[in-house]
Amino acid sequence: MPDTIIQALQETVQFIKKIQPHPPEIGIVLGSGLGNLSEGIEVEIEIPYKDIPHFPVSTVEGHHGGLLFGKYAGRRIVAMAGRFHYYEGYTAEQVAFPIRVMKFLGIHTLLLSNAAGGMNPAFRVGDLMILTDHISFFTPNPLVGRNFEALGPRFPDMSEPYSHELIRKAKEIGKRLGIALHEGVYAGVTGPTFETRAEYRFLHLAGGDAVGMSTVQEVIAARHMGLRVFALSVITDLGIREEDNVITHEEVLEAARQAEPKLTLLFQELIAAL
Repeated sequence: MPDTIIQALQETVQFIKKIQPHPPEIGIVLGSGLGNLSEGIEVEIEIPYKDIPHFPVSTVEGHHGGLLFGKYAGRRIVAMAGRFHYYEGYTAEQVAFPIRVMKFLGIHTLLLSNAAGGMNPAFRVGDLMILTDHISFFTPNPLVGRNFEALGPRFPDMSEPYSHELIRKAKEIGKRLGIALHEGVYAGVTGPTFETRAEYRFLHLAGGDAVGMSTVQEVIAARHMGLRVFALSVITDLGIREEDNVITHEEVLEAARQAEPKLTLLFQELIAAL
């Protein structure tokens, strides 16, 4: 194992560049049940995670496990078909590692998707929520430990974790295409259990509109490195409700698949507008 994360990043990037020499402009992370967005990518090469030095391997159903390189909406992109989660047993640094690799490969913008539980009473299953902010107190911060200036400052500002410019563009696109878009705060938790009724109420009172088990560690690492970030949640279940509150992963995946065409169209148009 390399002595530092910088050495690991250099080794990983060198390996990838030998296979795919064209630098990507935009990075995409596909969440649970949202992998079909990759069908619109003109894939030039796919590298399985298991073949990439120092890369974790996705273990969750609905996450395929490969790094896709090619063109999407006329732009050079790299897409993660399946992400990594803290609840899989990876460290926060390992969860963030692929985002750092994408930055070192050349991206300037990161687009993320996720499946999330709705806590805002106005939300319904299948809705899309633009992340305007997040709460990450409940997950380990990936920047804990030695800081390397090559990655970013010791104390990065997080007053604008999600680009106001990209949010504005997405809202304009949504309005033009007739896609209803909510805006809200994403509460990141460790999982893998779905939240209790009391936890849903607490997170909503704390300011959360949706809750999920991913994204925040990736965003922290991305902003640490100066990347522009846009993120979108598919509301796949409702945590704030009076009736039966049992939620299964299968239901989450199915709800994500139903909403995916809207998300795919929005991402496609947003990438074309960048």
